[in-house]
Formats: sequence, C-alpha cells, structure tokens
Amino acid sequence: MTPAVTLQFHPDWPHGDRMVIESMAADGVYLSQFATGISNGGLTAFPGGDRWRWESRLFDGRYDESTLATRPVYGAWNRRADPYGGAIRFGSSYVRLRPEVLDRSTFCFPDSVFEPVDVGDRSLLPHLCRMADESGLDDLDECVEAHVHGPVRFDTDVDAVVLDPCFAGTDVERAAVELGCAVEFHPGFRAGPEEFDPAYRGPEVVALARTLGDVLTPDVVGAAARSRAHDPQRLKQVWHCLARYGRTG
Repeated sequence: MTPAVTLQFHPDWPHGDRMVIESMAADGVYLSQFATGISNGGLTAFPGGDRWRWESRLFDGRYDESTLATRPVYGAWNRRADPYGGAIRFGSSYVRLRPEVLDRSTFCFPDSVFEPVDVGDRSLLPHLCRMADESGLDDLDECVEAHVHGPVRFDTDVDAVVLDPCFAGTDVERAAVELGCAVEFHPGFRAGPEEFDPAYRGPEVVALARTLGDVLTPDVVGAAARSRAHDPQRLKQVWHCLARYGRTG
C-alpha cells in the first residue's frame, strides 16, 4: 500500500436513527461535520464556532458564505501507509481516496485545532511529514491533517473503504458494499480494559471500558454509542484507549 489521503470514521456510531455508514451509503458522498452535525473531534462546526473560525483562517475566508454541503472534508495524509489509516484517533475505519484527489487537497501540521501556520498544497507534504516525524507525539496525535476541497463521491473519488474485521458479515459490511467502491479490512483493534493505562485518558475512562466488556472491539464501543446510555465524550476516550493499545497487526 502506498501513502494516500484517508478519511477516518466510526461506521456503526449513530447518525439520527441510522448508523453512520448507512447515512454515507444513502448520501453517496462523504460530507463534512458542518453537514452531518456529528464529529469524532470537537463539535464546533457551525457559523461562528471554533471550527468555522479555524477554516476561515486556514482558507482565507473561502468558505465563509458557502453552503454546508460544499465545505471541505477532513482526513489525514497516511504518510506511513499504515493499514489502520492515517488518523486512528477519529475512527476504527476509513475511506482511502484515489491519488488524483491530491490535486484538490491541502494539508497542515499540527491539527487545525492548534491554528497551525504550516499550511499548503501537496508540495508542502515533505516538510509537514518531517514536522510530524519529529514531533514526539503518539500515533493518535501526530497526523498530517488533510482537507479535501470539492465533493468526495464514493463511486468516483474513493479507492476503498477499509473496515475493522469485527464488521465482516454484519450490517456495516452490507452498507459498505452499497457505497459503490471496494471494501477491504485492516488487521483489527482488540484489547481488554486491563491493557489500558489509566494515565492515558483517566481512570474513569478505564472504569467505563470495564462496564462494556472483558474484550473490546470497535463494534462493542459502537453498540455503547448507539445505546445513548453513556457520555459521548467518555466513549470517545474509550475509543482512544482501544486505538492506542488495541492494534492486533
């Protein structure tokens, strides 16, 4: 596998009365958090919110008056061709984009939440990758952020959707097939809560993880998210622990 832009997501987390991947299949395009109203990062994608302000600065006001559906989508430059994707902090699965999408993508490091000054097109990637490699951050935070401008259609812009193997033979895989692109699987995330360092996201997050099961995989965390019985921020942090400590390959 060669480096590519990847868009990370949780396929089985809720979006209205459907799962995220079901909404993706219905839409036919990968939409930004401004349009979907959901995010695996901060929830500030609205006019005047932090995400809106960061985009206004990053893109010189280009999207200040645009419709929600035409705003850029966020991903990462998977510089190491990681089979798990370029930004595992934001989801167990990902969309791998075709090489030609590079021509309408911009990149930055660090994450736009930190209001970076190093922002540019693909010509800046060697510099950004060096910055990321030398940052000393763990693999949840060292991502070279990507912004894809223009619609991302599953049937024309996507090379493959890559799922965790826990979704094989499930409604998630069946919805993925409807996207109109190839469906692949990475080695998988799997870990017990006892493998999580309480200092990483806090002992209360490990305590919540223990209530979910003795062995955690992405579908276990997704079921907890769909139950709406837990603090969404805490569940995101449970996912961070599974992503950090649960690689099986």
